[in-house]
Amino acid sequence: MESIWSQLCHIPQRPPLPGGLHTEVAVIGAGLAGILTAFALQQAGHRVVVLEARRIASGQSRNTTAKVTSQHGLLYDRLIRRLGEDKAGQYAQANQRALEAYRQLIAAQGIRCDWQECPAYVYGSRAEPLQAEADAAARLGLPASFVQQVPLPFPTAGAVLFAHQAQCNPLLLLRALAEPLTIYEQTPVQHVEGGRLETPRGTVQAEHIVFACHFPFVDLPGAFFSRMHQERSYVLALEGAAPLAGMLIGSGEDSYSFRSYGDLLLLGGGAHRAGRNPQGGRYDLLRQKAREWFPGSREVACWSAQDCITPDSVPYIGRYAADRPHWYVATGFQKWGMTHSMAAAQLLTGLIGGKEPPYASLFAPSRPALSALPGLAAEGGQAVRGLAKRFLQIPAESAQSIPPGHGGAVLLEGEKVGVYKAEDGSLYPVDLRCPHLGCQLEWNPDERSWDCPCHGSRFDRFGRLLSGPAMEDICHG
Repeated sequence: MESIWSQLCHIPQRPPLPGGLHTEVAVIGAGLAGILTAFALQQAGHRVVVLEARRIASGQSRNTTAKVTSQHGLLYDRLIRRLGEDKAGQYAQANQRALEAYRQLIAAQGIRCDWQECPAYVYGSRAEPLQAEADAAARLGLPASFVQQVPLPFPTAGAVLFAHQAQCNPLLLLRALAEPLTIYEQTPVQHVEGGRLETPRGTVQAEHIVFACHFPFVDLPGAFFSRMHQERSYVLALEGAAPLAGMLIGSGEDSYSFRSYGDLLLLGGGAHRAGRNPQGGRYDLLRQKAREWFPGSREVACWSAQDCITPDSVPYIGRYAADRPHWYVATGFQKWGMTHSMAAAQLLTGLIGGKEPPYASLFAPSRPALSALPGLAAEGGQAVRGLAKRFLQIPAESAQSIPPGHGGAVLLEGEKVGVYKAEDGSLYPVDLRCPHLGCQLEWNPDERSWDCPCHGSRFDRFGRLLSGPAMEDICHG
């Protein structure tokens, strides 16, 4: 299950870290946020190295739909009510400036990444919240308006239209930005203490450290695991579907996303909390909608993405914690990683250069979070349930009852484990305890993976780590 970006763009390999070294700034993670930050820092005259556990863009950046927009769903009316107009305006302008920064960067560097200017819509079945959102966004200085005509093959009550937004091929962009940077692949950072980063390839000593690895893997300080969860969503690339004029996303819980790329249409949806997809069928749901809305179209690719979600809908970008003034983090981008990655690069470059942007307090990980208290309580409750299930629930399945190509929790020789049954009947047991903080892993039939419902770590069907915050495999025995 590869995204069309992975199929269309090859990024040359980089060597692993050759041994110990000293640098001014070490960036952990070679996704879009890490590469943009490293590029901006290097342009500002800093000495930077990037450490990547696998390959450049091997994480979430290759799976984005790459909508470059300050339109983030029905957000701005809610931000004004929760945070006030000043803070909401800071969020709006940080993302609108990020959009403009992409335009300037791509023009200045001559980057060919299929950049295309187009409008962005958020549609819905009720006009009132859409009108309220359009009014709120326009009041904050964004190019927003309410429209009744929406370029979709089904009826809506209208949409919030953001003019002059954009879309691109994210890996073509990332490949160009990575070219002048010092990047070490296959170099996972296993431990960080002060300015020391330990990897299997050697030790890096840095004056500043940027955690741009999707989900921060150092639990304390920061405690980001208690202040975020992760959500998965799914995408089909369709050939032979009528192109749509713009980028679109629905405003409801069971909403769908659309954008065109050349002759392809990307249809997204089926979102759920990581570790909460017991029945599967997310791809099948999208295929059903494709047949309904775009009869005669043909699926040429399918893939999924995972996003970090904060309780107050604002990313954590800034200093990692008060007692780690030279550590920085960029995470919690919701489903809008393109503009948030650029906003993070600008904000972190300013902080490291000694120039704190005026909107730094809005994104600061240490910000007061009164508006997020209900969400924080929900995160704590989810962790308790994940731990309780591991200790209290008795598996209903036996290894014999699991169909080939599927997995489930079973009792194997008196021990509660997860088992994947291959097509030939071979069994692959795994430890159901997530090595991050011990929650019980759940089988995701759509991805054939073991996912953590507490903090979103994922492992392939054989128990090999796919993504953190966990840092170890779960292979059994």
